[in-house]
Amino acid sequence: MTGPAGVAGPAGVAGDERLRRWRLVLGGDGPDGTGRALTGRDAAMDGALSSLYGGGGRGKDRGQARAAGLGASAPSVARWLGDIRTYFPSSVVQVMQRDAIDRLGLSALLLEPEMLEAVEADVHLVGTLLSLNQAMPEETKDTARAVVRKVVDDLEKRLATRTRATLTGALDRSARVRRPRHHDIDWNRTIAANLKHYLPEYRTVVPERLVGYGRASQAVKKDVILCVDQSGSMAASVVYASVFGAVLASMRSISTRLVVFDTSVVDLTDQLDDPVEVLFGTQLGGGTDINRALAYCQSRIARPADTVVVLISDLYEGGIRNEMLKRVAAMKASGVQFVTLLALSDEGAPAYDHDHAAALAALGAPAFACTPDHFPEVMAAAIERRPLPVPDRSSTPR
Repeated sequence: MTGPAGVAGPAGVAGDERLRRWRLVLGGDGPDGTGRALTGRDAAMDGALSSLYGGGGRGKDRGQARAAGLGASAPSVARWLGDIRTYFPSSVVQVMQRDAIDRLGLSALLLEPEMLEAVEADVHLVGTLLSLNQAMPEETKDTARAVVRKVVDDLEKRLATRTRATLTGALDRSARVRRPRHHDIDWNRTIAANLKHYLPEYRTVVPERLVGYGRASQAVKKDVILCVDQSGSMAASVVYASVFGAVLASMRSISTRLVVFDTSVVDLTDQLDDPVEVLFGTQLGGGTDINRALAYCQSRIARPADTVVVLISDLYEGGIRNEMLKRVAAMKASGVQFVTLLALSDEGAPAYDHDHAAALAALGAPAFACTPDHFPEVMAAAIERRPLPVPDRSSTPR
């Protein structure tokens, strides 16, 4: 038996399954050259795919895809959303939703409650809703908030415990006294830190490095300022930054400030107890003035040696470039730990301004993309003032 494109397939059930999959991949009407017509659930799956991607080649333009059966009306789109949730796993549903919004221009339909109730909520959908926030009618806002809250709650469950544990350990280590007096020595940690210096012939450990107890009297050990670009391309990063901001704010040993910016600057610190309110306080889209945002953050730094500033931006600066770089240099010279994240998301390699990233790297502030799962390690390194664990060296300008 020979499959499509001259690929030989095994006989029997396995060969039939191979042809079935090829038929679903190729789309089109009837057997479409595979000799395998679709029936039942397979035909329904193919119909859902064709409604979005068009018959035949699955890559047709907007008009052809629209003509294939997915009209720009809330009832038909809501039915289609229900169908794809029936036939495909959640990860595939989210991709198809994003494609529908991009290919068919369905963003406006998300302003209708029945549409919001039908979608599979994810970070990208939240970003789209936030970009539509100003145009959203009152009758839709409650439904939109419920969708956003579901995503935020899921993210907090996934990220909060590990973030708190990682940063608590980093704060504990950074607070330990490295040259303690005798009565301040933490003997358990000192022995653990010096096990490689064990002398078996004397059955003893030579403590080359003493570890003392933490400075318990210091109520707030670190100040963290999250400075987040809210231009349209940073939507997913804004969502994750808001969640992490709420997690950090819940830790007594960290004083957290959240600043979002485009061409203006908004301090959302007083809303950090509810990341949903933070997100609806953002205004995705517009220009970018990083220099102005950093000027505001710089004015809020009281203890430079105990402050971490995290700039989350693609670095497409619309403000004064030289002033931006001078501010970063001044903050670093004062003792601030400065971290630049080109993106805080799972979207892969981001687009960013390579010249600005290289200039920051020359100042000792390398810019790199960071996934949400890697963010706690980056923050822990910054708190402990050790080299940042850049996840992908190829994305870091040199």
